[in-house]
Amino acid sequence: MAIKIGIPRALWFFDYYPLWKTFYEELGAEVILSDPTNKETLDLGVKNTVDEACLPVKIFHGHVLNLKDRVDVIFIPKVMSVYENEYICPKFCGLPEMVNHSIPGLPQIIDTEINFNRSRKSLKWTIYQFGRVITKNPIKIWNAYKKALEVYNQYREKIMDGNFPLDGEINEVLTQKNIKQKKNIKVALLGHSYNIFDSYGSMNLIQKLLDQHIEVIVPEMMDFEEINHNVGQLEKKMFWSFGRKILGTAMHIAEKNEVDGVIYLSSFGCGIDSIIEDLSERKTRKSAEIPYLLITVDEHTGEAGVNTRLEAFLDMIEWRKRDENNLSAHG
Repeated sequence: MAIKIGIPRALWFFDYYPLWKTFYEELGAEVILSDPTNKETLDLGVKNTVDEACLPVKIFHGHVLNLKDRVDVIFIPKVMSVYENEYICPKFCGLPEMVNHSIPGLPQIIDTEINFNRSRKSLKWTIYQFGRVITKNPIKIWNAYKKALEVYNQYREKIMDGNFPLDGEINEVLTQKNIKQKKNIKVALLGHSYNIFDSYGSMNLIQKLLDQHIEVIVPEMMDFEEINHNVGQLEKKMFWSFGRKILGTAMHIAEKNEVDGVIYLSSFGCGIDSIIEDLSERKTRKSAEIPYLLITVDEHTGEAGVNTRLEAFLDMIEWRKRDENNLSAHG
């Protein structure tokens, strides 16, 4: 009987889940994803997480609880660094320990450390540690990884081509290419992938924009070389990987001035966002005079309030495109 491995549909899931899902399926495991985020997920997470945790971490705990009694193993790697000389949010680094402390009675956890600040020579050993739960055959594990990497690259290409992995699943019917751009408005949606692609946590923000026939640009659509070039112009190195991606996108937007507005979706209590959001706003609103909207969410945020602010922001963009150059010179 195949081992059931549970993958929580939160945090790093939106960036890497095709990689790990394919990897374990190639090794013969049955991969079970937690259900898409809903009110029950959030409520469970809030009750079983330390109070000072940000919304995405609380949601992650809810997804772990969703899987707790359905699987043999839960996949919670200890992600330290995914690029050389860069780091991930401290809560990612301590996620396995945080979950173990907060939720008793969990099944086995795959908590292998991912740290690209170490020598690349350790990559094969790290991959072996992930796969040895299923098999001790290193050749089979390496072949599974190569296949998984191929699927992951295809996933990345689809996102860069304008497909959104809402709740982790790319619905090719729900791509902006299939929606007629009636309003001719382009908006950049900045934020961490686990915020903007989680439909419940983001208040369906992408869906709301697409329903308004608005073209949406997200950081995941940007070329990494372009991002690195932009961030390389800063006086100091940006050593947060997720922050680098967002800020590099903001700098590109400010330079090209090709969007009509910028929306930054942030989680209350996120230390990285408190810095990146301010830098992004300066680059886009002050350097390029692009309208800018900050939406900060936590477990108490009401969707009605978000809708009101979004509608007002879009109305202002439409007015600006239509009437800004038609003001009377009288007086």
